[in-house]
Amino acid sequence: MQFGICNLSIVPLRLETSDTSELVSQVIYGETFKVLEQRKQWSKIRLAFDKYEGWIDNKQYIEITEEQYHLINSQPLKLSTDLVEFIQDKNNQLNTIVLGSQLNGLDLMQHAFEGDFCDNKNLKEEIITTAFQYLNTPYLWGGKTPFGIDCSGFTQMVYKLNGYKLLRDASQQATQGEALSFIEESEPGDLAFFDNNDGSIIHVGIIMQDNYVIHAHGQVRIDRLDHTGIYNADRRMHTHKLRVIKKII
Repeated sequence: MQFGICNLSIVPLRLETSDTSELVSQVIYGETFKVLEQRKQWSKIRLAFDKYEGWIDNKQYIEITEEQYHLINSQPLKLSTDLVEFIQDKNNQLNTIVLGSQLNGLDLMQHAFEGDFCDNKNLKEEIITTAFQYLNTPYLWGGKTPFGIDCSGFTQMVYKLNGYKLLRDASQQATQGEALSFIEESEPGDLAFFDNNDGSIIHVGIIMQDNYVIHAHGQVRIDRLDHTGIYNADRRMHTHKLRVIKKII
């Protein structure tokens, strides 16, 4: 078994071994993973944080030992907290990193970082504060950054920055936590899940005060939430059908 760490800012994780293949997620600076299969140009990996799998370009990560992999992942996550920051490599060159980059492997990669970071669990009230950092971020299928994000990438990163682990996809996140019967039982920071006509979970958002929800739909935006689902005032219609509310924290 081989192991790797992402030494670049944002790297695509693809469904298949092609630059034109579907973007299923992204690997952010400092994230570690197991290499499940390696080919001439591509590697199939499994991320340490959420066990998500996909294909990554061999030129866009560096190999680490099993001992280094386990050492990094035995430590509390240390994450950058500014929208954009810089790391300095051993040649004194500056490279950008984005909100939520993992800093546990800095010494291993011989990189220096002087910005702000978090490394502990926050109170539930901080979930909404963090969510506002992504407000107006454009929607991007498979995205996890302030430059483009999808609905479950948004909820996962917001929770991650506050010290809590969510799985990657909305349908996976819906298996976590405690189900609530009514919106009135929910608190800011709880998750609302939405399904399609076949009953499959296809969307997730973070509940706010006074029956509002912040979610990624076209962009990270705030809409009304009622017992039917999400009501978009701009379009004067419900855009998503409510399935279940989950209390994670």
